[in-house]
Amino acid sequence: MEKKYQKILVLGATGYVGGRLLPRLLSGGYKVRASGRSLEKLQSRFWTGHANVELAEVDVHDEDSLRVALQGIDVAYYLVHSMNPQSADFEEADRRAAMSMARLARECGLKRIIYLGGLGEFDSNLSKHLKSRQEVSEILRSGSVPVTVLRAAMIIGSGSVSFEILRYLVDRLPVMITPRWVYTPNQPIAIKNVIEYLFGCLEKEETAGQVFDIGGQEVVSYLQLMRIYAEEAGLRKRIVIPVPILSPHLSSLWIHLITPVPNYIAQPLAEGLRNPVICKDHRIEWIIKQDLLDCREAIRRALMRIQFNYVETSWADAGIIPQYSQAHPGDPKWAGGMILEDKRVKMIAAPVEKVWAVVARIGGEHGWYHGTWLWVLRGFIDRVVGGVGLRRGRRDAERLAAGDALDFWRVASVKENDHLSLAAEMKVPGLATLDFSVKAIDPNLCELTQHARFQPRGLAGILYWYALIPLHEYIFGGMLKKIARIAQKMQ
Repeated sequence: MEKKYQKILVLGATGYVGGRLLPRLLSGGYKVRASGRSLEKLQSRFWTGHANVELAEVDVHDEDSLRVALQGIDVAYYLVHSMNPQSADFEEADRRAAMSMARLARECGLKRIIYLGGLGEFDSNLSKHLKSRQEVSEILRSGSVPVTVLRAAMIIGSGSVSFEILRYLVDRLPVMITPRWVYTPNQPIAIKNVIEYLFGCLEKEETAGQVFDIGGQEVVSYLQLMRIYAEEAGLRKRIVIPVPILSPHLSSLWIHLITPVPNYIAQPLAEGLRNPVICKDHRIEWIIKQDLLDCREAIRRALMRIQFNYVETSWADAGIIPQYSQAHPGDPKWAGGMILEDKRVKMIAAPVEKVWAVVARIGGEHGWYHGTWLWVLRGFIDRVVGGVGLRRGRRDAERLAAGDALDFWRVASVKENDHLSLAAEMKVPGLATLDFSVKAIDPNLCELTQHARFQPRGLAGILYWYALIPLHEYIFGGMLKKIARIAQKMQ
């Protein structure tokens, strides 16, 4: 049967929802243009080689790149937002991006836009985050292209930011002192059901130009969710003590310190916890029929995927791969070319594949192989000063892809049995990278190169680097030796 819409654009294909929607579109027989801010990041996804996938590097804040991506497209999924550390005012950034999208959609002849927004009544008490989601919806709908809006509350799924906050709070805290928002009613929905609704809107023409509330089977409080999670995770009953004095700001700081979610995300989300988010319109359930999971089943499925290391996408996937200066070691220092380096090379009596297997498991649960206490201390300091810290871990325990979060690093590039390049996202007075490369000398001998680079920002950056030089032999030298020992034992 021929599809009414020939080509679909997914804006935000490397994000949490977009990364799961795209395989569903492909399984439905659609041709998809997958877009993201980094082409290398897109190329690392498992669906890249599919015959019906086309990749496009797009920044929705760059109208030229957005216009090119929209050419020849019938329907666009708008799954992007600007809640990141590079955006000082995410509301204004989202507003401008939505205005560009509405204008260019008409100019490029789009037939439909499908947007995933947030639940919540648009009044003075609505949080900035939820208000921004509503505003984006209105801006998109103000254009001439029909827009389908799905409004969701908390999304439960392995790797979702809301689920990760819930998971870490309950896992780590047997006793919690919380604000009164633990009694706020909300209607969570499983990521599986979100994807089916997004896909179904494409198939059901009657959803065009409509706004729908989407949610799971039940309305629960956050306190009830915590108790359900504890039961499903096999934990003892958590003691929760609500108090009236904790503000959203203090809540976000607590979330930042206890969970992997950084403050720039935690704060707007914490503010939204005071708003009831319940479906008032249930029409979508009759148009797109599916089995809606209850909270317990959604949590059970999420935990199972984490247990079996099958987390397809994560909230941390949406991070930008840092773009560092193109300065090189030979450039004059007055040109901004100062790059401080620590380069170490070691011959290892093991095949390239064995050495690479050890390098590729670095970080997360495997740790950094040597000087663990220093890595943990550095991560703690980073969290205290507002950085991402070590708790983000890694999405997959064995494999890495460009754009993946790796503790307080971001994978800038990776090629199996060849190289791994990490860009620092911890707070440092400069720009830092850590590279590993392996080269075969003969079938049972290879050369492993470990190369740390640092481009200091002012005098503080220079002092930071030189203050750490005495630790480099212990940290970097010890890590290199440990990688070699582990690889040789794998024979």
